[in-house]
Amino acid sequence: MADFRSLEVFYWVAKLSSFRRASEKVNTTQPAVSQRIAALEHEYGTLFERRSRDVALTERGRLLLGFAERFLALQTEMSAALHETGRTRGTLRLGVSETIVHLWLSRFIERMRAAHPGIGVDITVDISPNMQAALVADEIDLAFLVGPITLPSFANRALFSTPVAWIAAPGLLPGDEPLSLGALLHHPLITYPRNTSPYVELRDLVLQENLLPSQIHTSASLATIVKMGVEGLGICVIPPAVVEAELRAGTLRVLPAEPTLSDLTFTAMHTKRPAHHFVADAARLAQEVAETWAAGR
Repeated sequence: MADFRSLEVFYWVAKLSSFRRASEKVNTTQPAVSQRIAALEHEYGTLFERRSRDVALTERGRLLLGFAERFLALQTEMSAALHETGRTRGTLRLGVSETIVHLWLSRFIERMRAAHPGIGVDITVDISPNMQAALVADEIDLAFLVGPITLPSFANRALFSTPVAWIAAPGLLPGDEPLSLGALLHHPLITYPRNTSPYVELRDLVLQENLLPSQIHTSASLATIVKMGVEGLGICVIPPAVVEAELRAGTLRVLPAEPTLSDLTFTAMHTKRPAHHFVADAARLAQEVAETWAAGR
């Protein structure tokens, strides 16, 4: 009969598709991982297809994975019932979009501290494509990114959606008449990096209208984008929610533009884990914080 440790090792080999990466995850040696998988396969049959760079679950392996997840979830639930939550120790490796940093990240950190006082949060601010790659490589545990993203073995929790608008300094394009895309393209545009959805939509919009490409400045730093907009260097293509202070102060304004832009939809994404694992619970807390923030707007 498989023990919990062997099921845990099997779970991480299945999730990471690698004996080596699983050994690092469970803090043991690769030969020890191989030995436990060999014992499981002796008992249950072939669980993995060995390939040149990784491994893949067989049909029998996928069946065992479902049971392993249930066993590990029960183990986590038992531990939570018998120990105080505050005694849990660890680190949440969190990737987060800078948009969320400007909106409600501090509220989330407060909720995490209250719910999991023994868990530290190691925050990396990055763009969504990089965070997706970091999740797949097991470099972060949880990401608040533009999604949802459908990948095997990953879970998504819807967070919130926010509009994107054309925003500029008041003197750049005065007046209240609706502006065409052609009129907007007389000025440089400033937005997120090239491999993000706002930039791709902007590029496609220009191509579909068969207009001459505008000068587009990009930055992974939202603060840089906002500063460039305030200084009149171009039209920002960003959510108004992140510049509410500048809009109230009158240093920026939302332009009355005819072309509409898609909302940014954010999700909390993480590897599928037992339901009571603190990473899964952190995603749940983030969803609650985002819903409260959205309701208060």
